[in-house]
Amino acid sequence: MSPQVAADQLLIALDVDGTILHHDGHLSPRVAEAIGALRDAGAHIVISTGRSAVATIPIIRELGLLREGGIAICSNGAITLALSPEYAEGYEIAEAVTFDPRPAVELLRRARPDALVAVEEVGVGFKLSAPFPEGELQGDLRVVDDEELVSHPATRVTFRDPNGSAESFSELVDRIGLHGVNYAVGFTAWLDLAPEGVSKGSALEQVRRQLGIEPWCTVAVGDQRNDLEMLGWAARGVAMGQAPDEVIAAADETTASVDDDGLAVLLEQIAADLPDASKEH
Repeated sequence: MSPQVAADQLLIALDVDGTILHHDGHLSPRVAEAIGALRDAGAHIVISTGRSAVATIPIIRELGLLREGGIAICSNGAITLALSPEYAEGYEIAEAVTFDPRPAVELLRRARPDALVAVEEVGVGFKLSAPFPEGELQGDLRVVDDEELVSHPATRVTFRDPNGSAESFSELVDRIGLHGVNYAVGFTAWLDLAPEGVSKGSALEQVRRQLGIEPWCTVAVGDQRNDLEMLGWAARGVAMGQAPDEVIAAADETTASVDDDGLAVLLEQIAADLPDASKEH
């Protein structure tokens, strides 16, 4: 990427948890300032997260990204939000891609009957097989029976084993095979299912075209396996320092860890490379 590209020709896609936010959920003032500087210079800052819309909007507000014409990616690419302070909730759903959750849910529950299951209800919350650990999901959370859990098309399904590990879920997926869905294993025993072919990367490509940004003017930053496609999509894919080895291997470069404000380190460098006209935006 040319160091002299103007800010308004940059698309910077940012994961939330472990990238913008520390693992305890707090936002570093340095990270907030670095995002704000590029935002004010005119860069297109696009939040790209596995979070639901309900859980994403608060951080968008906190970062000052709730602006007319803003865009955000939620649910690992299945949901694209059009942002505006004029909308009642701050957003409207620009696109929602769904899949039939029944085959994958039934297959996984046979293999791991004790796992918790959450099926996203867009803009509302989640239908649950049983309560999840406190604070892990946001929105309206309601426990339903097995049939209601899989009775409607879904944008995202999450499996969670509070007593398991990410490695055990990876082994499970390799063993049973999953067809007709896209999936990503999280930092803990957390497995997200999405519609086949849908990822943060696929959604961001649609956003890039909509905004008229050149492919070589794209940056993406993330720290987990659900960021792999996004990091591969960007001209400059950057892994956080604490990311798993496979994520670091997929990225073009690595910044410092979230505990050391690695996102701010990167964004400050990008801001410093902007032409003077962009800095004075």
